[in-house]
Amino acid sequence: MDNKVFKEQLAKIGVELSDVQHRQLDRYFEILVEWNEFMNLTGITEYDEVNQKHFVDSLVLQLPLRLLQNKKVKAEYENVLNKPDMKLIDVGTGAGFPGLPIKIAYPEINVVLLDSLNKRVKFLNEVIGQLGLNEIAAVHGRAEEAARNKTFREQFDISVSRAVANLSSLVEYNLPFVRIGGYFVAYKSGNVDEEVEAAKKAVELLGGHIDAVCRYVLPDSDIERSLILIKKIKNTGGKYPRKAGMPTKEPIM
Repeated sequence: MDNKVFKEQLAKIGVELSDVQHRQLDRYFEILVEWNEFMNLTGITEYDEVNQKHFVDSLVLQLPLRLLQNKKVKAEYENVLNKPDMKLIDVGTGAGFPGLPIKIAYPEINVVLLDSLNKRVKFLNEVIGQLGLNEIAAVHGRAEEAARNKTFREQFDISVSRAVANLSSLVEYNLPFVRIGGYFVAYKSGNVDEEVEAAKKAVELLGGHIDAVCRYVLPDSDIERSLILIKKIKNTGGKYPRKAGMPTKEPIM
């Protein structure tokens, strides 16, 4: 497959991959399209679009290193990203975005892909197996329940989520997984100022602090995106997350 355009888009966000990694992403694309014929994984199935809107968009995680103006935040975030034994969880991963492309691009990271739908977990395990990835696990479960499991609670350096949900809800789903000093990074679209303002109470209550909002435009498009960096500064109280469904039905405001 011709991925010259893809390589150029990756270069624009500061990512360079080996031939092996490009082949892994191409195979990931093929499995995604195959499985998408009998289960709803994505509405985007064209090769160039998957590369741009799923793979490039997933790999912007390191963009804050280039975008952040606050040197202290930048230094702290860089230290988290460069930890030799870094652990990352992708909450509500769906078809594996952004967690799987991050794992492929940064194979030394230990990754957990968490999703509430078992058939999606089967798909993820198929990709993991065919790509020969190590130090990665696809886990079936709801965030509200997994975050109460000692195996996962406050065990991760970074939690990411590209799920479509209110930021206040995402904070309750994600921050309980993050250790003190780690980050929850929310992938959001467009202007998020009002959403960030509305989520401040949830962030504080769950033990976090909004360090930065990094805005960018997806390469070769006019699609505006934002990464919200929320640092974990204290332990999450034992009553959170609330029981299944509550963070979405009644977000903390």
